[in-house]
Amino acid sequence: MTRHATVSHSKKTKGRLRPLAALMCSLTVLSACMSAPQSTVPPSARASSDMLDLPPMKVFSDGQAAPTSRSNTSITRDFLDLSFALETGATLDRFTRFEGPITLRVTGDTVPVSLTHDLSRLLTRLDREAGISITRVPANQPAAITIETLTQAELSRRAPNTACIVVPNVSGWDEFKHARRAALSWTQVTTRERLSIFIPTNVPPQEIRDCLHEELAQALGPLNDLYRLPDSVYNDDNIHSVLTPFDMLILRATYAPELRSGMSRAEVARALPGILARINPAGATGYTTPVQPTPRAWTEAAMGAMGDGSLTSRLQDAKTAVAIARAEGWSDTRAGFSWFLLGRLSIATDRASAQLALTEAKRIYDARPETRFHSAHVAMQLSALALSEGRYEAAYDISASAISAARDAENAALLASLMLTEAEALDKLGRVSEARSVRLDSLGWARYGFGSDDVVRTRAAEIASLAQ
Repeated sequence: MTRHATVSHSKKTKGRLRPLAALMCSLTVLSACMSAPQSTVPPSARASSDMLDLPPMKVFSDGQAAPTSRSNTSITRDFLDLSFALETGATLDRFTRFEGPITLRVTGDTVPVSLTHDLSRLLTRLDREAGISITRVPANQPAAITIETLTQAELSRRAPNTACIVVPNVSGWDEFKHARRAALSWTQVTTRERLSIFIPTNVPPQEIRDCLHEELAQALGPLNDLYRLPDSVYNDDNIHSVLTPFDMLILRATYAPELRSGMSRAEVARALPGILARINPAGATGYTTPVQPTPRAWTEAAMGAMGDGSLTSRLQDAKTAVAIARAEGWSDTRAGFSWFLLGRLSIATDRASAQLALTEAKRIYDARPETRFHSAHVAMQLSALALSEGRYEAAYDISASAISAARDAENAALLASLMLTEAEALDKLGRVSEARSVRLDSLGWARYGFGSDDVVRTRAAEIASLAQ
């Protein structure tokens, strides 16, 4: 969250404990517990020969995700809570969206090939799944949505602690830099007419893709995030990195003809049952889960645990989050996330406690099909722990069991890490040819998830060092 959350929506930077960077956290913390420095450990002899010439970068193809099984009553509640508040807790008194044709342009000195590919996929999905048609126009033409690329350093100077950002009422970086703050406030928007998304280019392709999905979703629809949502990018736990069927349904409802900018919460609430009955008839018989409010204290503790403070302070924040989750009697994604944070932070100081916390997080996530992607993140932690402790059969079983979920989530960084962990475990189990095949397959995904060849080799080396 930026310091001026009412001015813009931003995707948080990858802090040491950010879930999207789960594998990096695993490797950084676990490798620090080993005798060899994490950043200088060379790959094992068996791995180095496989990585002399890295294979081409892999990209994901279109899949078919299962539609949400929640009831329309539940979706109505979520829609209202997402659409009439900001992440800060500030309320919005009116509904806003684009009311005319939506055009989009991409500007910037450098536009990565991966951005062009992933944006094309995303626009196709929005048209097909959400019924939102967005027309690409040349960079030198005006557009409702401007996506501008720039360096991370330049972005950080104006918007510190953000990975990417969406800003209303501007059509480019120069205009954003010189605009008055009042002109950039979402609370003052009555109808969305033009806005900009700023994305850094000197980051891995997966991070660029994630920014495209999250910021374009916010540009088109809700501006809030809810930790309680298990299957959505509209959640600050950042487990989901691409728009889900739930998200597409929310966006389809946002642009239903029954709605218009300027409507109050009560007016939208009256219209939603009819809208959802029409666009999501299966929701008439879906399940409705009761919702317990998320205390601000829990949100602050979770954010602190993911923040940039000392390990001691972050660990205390994670313990606070777990204590609140237990006191609230939660068994949902917020409870799993609390234990997940505690487990990851405990690895450096108390592996036994880390194992217990991560196991509890996985138990919670495994209980629901909609949190299988969350479970895959926990599996990476547990498999890395097992590998570092010489429990190679367990490392293989845990990592292999989570690979399909990571693939379905289109999380190449997590997928590559699980596969590299599996390969190291297979090597230790004497299954050398299988290990080499898995390792080679992982490297194309690693190039998408991690970016540069040097970073790919470093990540592979870190995982290899765990098995020494």
